[in-house]
Amino acid sequence: MKLISANWKMNMTPSQTKEYLYNFLPLVEDVKDREILLCVPYTSLCIASEMLKDKHVKFGAQNVHYEPKGAFTGEISVSMLKDLGVSYVIVGHSERRWLFGESDEIINKKLIACLGSGIRPILCVGERQDEREAGLTFKVIETQVKLALSSLEDYTDMIDIAYEPVWAIGSGNPATPEDAQKVHRFIKELLESLNKNYKGTTRILYGGSVNIHNASEFMKMPDIDGLLVGGASLDPEAFSQIVKSF
Repeated sequence: MKLISANWKMNMTPSQTKEYLYNFLPLVEDVKDREILLCVPYTSLCIASEMLKDKHVKFGAQNVHYEPKGAFTGEISVSMLKDLGVSYVIVGHSERRWLFGESDEIINKKLIACLGSGIRPILCVGERQDEREAGLTFKVIETQVKLALSSLEDYTDMIDIAYEPVWAIGSGNPATPEDAQKVHRFIKELLESLNKNYKGTTRILYGGSVNIHNASEFMKMPDIDGLLVGGASLDPEAFSQIVKSF
């Protein structure tokens, strides 16, 4: 099943989340042939847990710590997320990598923690503008995937991956559907090479300036299995149109 996920980033208070869900849920009530996911801020997880109970729309977190508990002020563990009913968590988003210094080793630890708890991680990978211009896109993607999945190659079917070119995020300048398709095909072939028992159930999502005008074009590509939507997901009407665009 295709996965259409919102990433609200550092937006939406709990009261705004409540209003959003009140408006959004009726708009997608009849959409049952694709998975809908809202990755909300930590402070909105309780509201999402209450309002999405027994609903077909799922909710996830945008980050998690790899340790189960301890003296890590300001961090959230997988057990805390699990207790709220969180089913997904974004791991390794480019903003976590480049703004907060998360290394591939840390991202690998977070994936291990998620898989150990039964929360499905969405691993984000993507190249910067200078890497793209140097023709290093595939090399960067390969390195990020291999390091993130170190010792986890046999668990590839329990992970989704979002290709988010760093230069496209929030820029209004997305990759072309054709270019995104090439990277998505490359990632799937890479996963097949890493895991001889790979069943092909890892969904590869595209993210980076997705909006109501281009979502359907991305979803026409054979190896694009869903979308990770940032700014355009903050409006319930706009995001519902993206969900229903294909």
